[in-house]
Parts: sequence; structure tokens; C-alpha cells
Amino acid sequence: MPDSRRSTQIVESTGQSVVFFLLAYIGAAIYFVSRSDGSFWGVVLGIFQGFVWPVYVTYHVLDLLAV
Repeated sequence: MPDSRRSTQIVESTGQSVVFFLLAYIGAAIYFVSRSDGSFWGVVLGIFQGFVWPVYVTYHVLDLLAV
């Protein structure tokens, strides 16, 4: 029979990383939208580019390393 006095506590702490990635997404979206031509599809593309900005960073880092 299990001991009812024993308990297991699991603590997840993801709040700080979520805030960092949210701020990074907002900043990247503002950057890409500000570089667009101001048309509707330009703004939509800028928001999409802000969502996938780590791909741009990875590509340019690998390009600089000549990999």
C-alpha cells in the first residue's frame, strides 16, 4: 500500500523564456514590417518573417562561417 504522506512536486518554470521569445518576435516583426513597402501583403510578409527570424539568423551565421 502506498504511503499517503509522500508526495511528488513537479515545478515547471518556462515563464522567463516565453517572455524573451515574445519580445524577440515583436521586435523582429516591427523590424521586418518597417522594412516593407507598406502594402497589405508587405505587412503580412513582414509579420511572417518576424515569426521565422531564427531561420534568417542561422542562415547568416552559417554563411559567415562559410559552412
